[in-house]
Amino acid sequence: MSSPAEYYNSLPPISKAYGTLCFFTTVLVQLQILSPKFIALYYPWVFKKFEIWRLFTNFFFLGPFSINFGIRLLMIARYGVQLEKGAFEKRTADFLWMMIFGAISLLVVSAIPLFEFSFLGIPMVSMLLYVWSREYPNSQINMYGLVQLRSFYLPWAMLGLDVIFGSPLLPGLLGIMVGHLYYFLAVLHPLATGKNYLKTPKWVHSIVARFRIGAQANSPVRPPAANAGTGAFRGRSYRLNQ
Repeated sequence: MSSPAEYYNSLPPISKAYGTLCFFTTVLVQLQILSPKFIALYYPWVFKKFEIWRLFTNFFFLGPFSINFGIRLLMIARYGVQLEKGAFEKRTADFLWMMIFGAISLLVVSAIPLFEFSFLGIPMVSMLLYVWSREYPNSQINMYGLVQLRSFYLPWAMLGLDVIFGSPLLPGLLGIMVGHLYYFLAVLHPLATGKNYLKTPKWVHSIVARFRIGAQANSPVRPPAANAGTGAFRGRSYRLNQ
């Protein structure tokens, strides 16, 4: 059996980074080192005070330490990791683009007063779970040893658990809506028409290639050479006069 460190190092990069940020953000909030008000999404302060970081940090808080927090973190560690290692194997840029598209969609929807939320971490995890359930619809899931169901229905079962544990229903439902929008545009519509309107942009491929994050088969961008910009001789060259 591998050690916890070996397991952590074996995780795919995007899911590992997101889960780690969620964990440590919650720890800092729980220890009262970081105030939730400082990282919450609040559009008036984003645009009037230029607190741009709120557009990013709100995705990393899954709520205080609780059963719901543990469930969401396990969902990233299990379903996000399985999705990135399986359906998105050697497609790190595509997986990163799915996360970016989901985040942008959630930010847009959250600007509507009815769907206004201070933190979008739970909808993001719900979106990941929904996409996983569509990629692996026939897997059998045993929920707490009580109920066995097809993974296709797992996002809806998690909504039911939210009600049981007293959590609001709307964040999880919002994640399912955005997940379905992504899956329709990225998978269903291209299969039906042959046209992909959600193709991963070149700049996302460039990020993955530039920082050597995971792997991307058939990437339009080549990663920089291992010795590019390094070595003893760097910078401008000069001709020596004879």
